Amino acid sequence: MRRDHEPANSRRTKQVTPSRAASSRTILMAQGYPLAINAGSMRQGRRGPLRIRWRRRGVFAALIFSACADGEADRLPPPSDAWTYYGGQNSFNRYSPLTQIDQGNVAAVQVLWRRPAIDGALTAEYPEIDFNNYLRGTPILIEGTLYAPNAVGLVEAFDPGTGETRWVQRPESEEDARGRSFRGVAYWRGTAAGSGEGDAAGDGGDSAERIISVRGPSMHALDAATGDPIASFGDDGRVDLQLPAGGRYGWSSGPIVVGDVIVLAGTVDGAGDSGTEWRGNVREDIRGFDARTGRLLWTFHVIPEEGEFGADTWGDGSLAESGDLGSWCCLSADDELGYVYVPLSAPTSAYYGGHRPGDNLFSNSLVALDAATGERVWHFQMVHHDIWEYDTVGPPVLGRIHVDGRPIDAVMQASKTAFLYTFDRRTGEPVWPIEEVEVPQSTVPGEATSPTQPIPSRPPAFDRQGVTPEDVIDFTPEIRARALALADSLVMGPLFTPPMERESVEGKIGTYVIPGAWGAGNWNTGAFDPETGVYYAVSHTLPNVWSLSENSEPGEMEFGTQGGWPRAEIEGLPIVKPPWGRITAIDMNRGEHLWMAANGDGANDHPLLEGLDLPPLGNANRPAPLVTGSLLFIGEGSDAVIGTPDTHWGTTFRAYDKATGGVVWETELPSGTTGGPMTYLHEGKQYIVVAVGGSEHPAEYVALGLP
Repeated sequence: MRRDHEPANSRRTKQVTPSRAASSRTILMAQGYPLAINAGSMRQGRRGPLRIRWRRRGVFAALIFSACADGEADRLPPPSDAWTYYGGQNSFNRYSPLTQIDQGNVAAVQVLWRRPAIDGALTAEYPEIDFNNYLRGTPILIEGTLYAPNAVGLVEAFDPGTGETRWVQRPESEEDARGRSFRGVAYWRGTAAGSGEGDAAGDGGDSAERIISVRGPSMHALDAATGDPIASFGDDGRVDLQLPAGGRYGWSSGPIVVGDVIVLAGTVDGAGDSGTEWRGNVREDIRGFDARTGRLLWTFHVIPEEGEFGADTWGDGSLAESGDLGSWCCLSADDELGYVYVPLSAPTSAYYGGHRPGDNLFSNSLVALDAATGERVWHFQMVHHDIWEYDTVGPPVLGRIHVDGRPIDAVMQASKTAFLYTFDRRTGEPVWPIEEVEVPQSTVPGEATSPTQPIPSRPPAFDRQGVTPEDVIDFTPEIRARALALADSLVMGPLFTPPMERESVEGKIGTYVIPGAWGAGNWNTGAFDPETGVYYAVSHTLPNVWSLSENSEPGEMEFGTQGGWPRAEIEGLPIVKPPWGRITAIDMNRGEHLWMAANGDGANDHPLLEGLDLPPLGNANRPAPLVTGSLLFIGEGSDAVIGTPDTHWGTTFRAYDKATGGVVWETELPSGTTGGPMTYLHEGKQYIVVAVGGSEHPAEYVALGLP
């Protein structure tokens, strides 16, 4: 029996209401060139001094539907301009109501300060410290101080008006100073419920305000005022996160604090990173800790243990042997309900599942947990028995929408498949019907793919799904001929076309999978404007070519991939039509698209396209958006971002008109964006801060604002 959506206290599986799925394609016309709803990018990075220019570009966005209806007025408090969590607030809407920077004055925005990825005093003390330029962090602002992870994962506190250092987390040694960046830190407000002594800010007491971070195998609690470890938290400010039986702990995102509970989601190896090994991989469970003491409160098993709900979705003994299934990014929470929302990744291996028959819960699922107890409230699995590495990797975004005049407190989950699944976040009930639709089946020996996959009826897909020869590029007759010749060597089909066995189809080298392993949606995808009910999906089209080879190693999977992320390109030019990177505005009150715009010029400067007059083609990268009361801000991503093909990035940072998708302003940053932008008001001035870095430019935080 299918178990896609079931409240934890239900004894029967609740069936999703069937409905005819909405069309997953919309074709737009811009400057005479047909543009399929898909995303990606290909772009030469630009170097040189900072320069800012005003540029009202011809609107490439197309208005598809009418603007949002006013609907029933929200009775919620006005949106807060606080930025206290990686995604803005625990709702993770990447939204601020600030409007000081607007269309009327954005042309005057300039760089106000720049801050290196590692404080100078730290590099002076440890000159041999090494780090890459993938600075993932987004700062948070707490009572007049910015806090952010640096390039080696140590927390730094700095002045929001100048970027000057206030304190830096102290490593214990040069070896301890080595590390990597992560996406964000969390904040616990402190309470008056401590011992009564040593609890004032700066005293390190057990109820002092603190910054929570995860670094290496440890979680740290630092006094927000001084950066000193909180002595009463764990072992002198540190909690060992190593998993049982010698399992190592990893991370890519920071923790979230819900009430007095710190919730952590760890990852060790992604499902696609484990090769053909699958037995004994670490299970990347979700854990809750006491924010005051660091004591472990609960553990949620991402792969159920025997006797737990979902254990029967793992066949042939795979339940006892399987691992991985962590949450790459990112968690969100409803502070009033006390629920935390956890998107979970694919099972191992990402491309072959003959050793794990069944749906494999809780892989590829959104799970709502009670933050106080870790108990499952509800879940929904978006891909059954994944063999495409379609992790649920985007942040669950919370917001109130109005559907047919009814207010709904929703959670919106973007997927790698380009669907935006929308649920009542209290109950897990789909806002619009979701239908189990028959999909192509694998012919690889031993594989047992799911006969159906859950397809939402609304909103339509925000990026390209599947591919046919009609989707091949046609910039010129010569380019199309070359692209069709390459396409003829590939197995093409709709979404969920499975990888082929190598040499099993005459003349074919592999299955052309769209979306690819990096998805359409990813960690960067979502932002939501609570005042208009519009969700902004940032996505890219970056297909892969997959084929599976038989493996003879005993104890390992019968089939494995060729490794890497192979693509179908002509001299670096993707053979599928652009845009390769896009922004799609979605009216969540109606489940309809409003507009779509290519993000970035893409491959306009490719030698094969020389002399052609083309619209923006979009960059296949993973930049994160920032929505304010007046504008939508976004970069083009960086070549430092893992998985980025050569030239699929740019240094331009833009402001878009939220209503139309037109570019109203852009500037050149020192390098491409690597983290999500954030904004705040300090001493009467609005600032926008974003992390940048690249192969040819050191990582740093850059602040923008009016003079």
